Amino acid sequence: MKKEKKIPRFKNEEEERKFWVSHDSTNYINWSKARRVKFPELKPSEKAISIRMPQFLIEELKILSNKRGMPYQSLLKEFLAERVEKELAAR
Repeated sequence: MKKEKKIPRFKNEEEERKFWVSHDSTNYINWSKARRVKFPELKPSEKAISIRMPQFLIEELKILSNKRGMPYQSLLKEFLAERVEKELAAR
């Protein structure tokens, strides 16, 4: 088994992200000792944005969301996620 290299200290997440893009983690971490963990309370990072939409589209979205018993913003996120996944799969 090879000797693991020491993980450098990073000034910020961006610096760390750049490091791991260009370095193989197996040189720094013995993954055979890793354990699977669950974070049931962890929520994905969200960022609020402002988007202009035609009023009729918002109203129709609200009608659809009411039928599903969910907030219209949640339904919009669901629709966007499905479409983005579809577009990425089509590449």
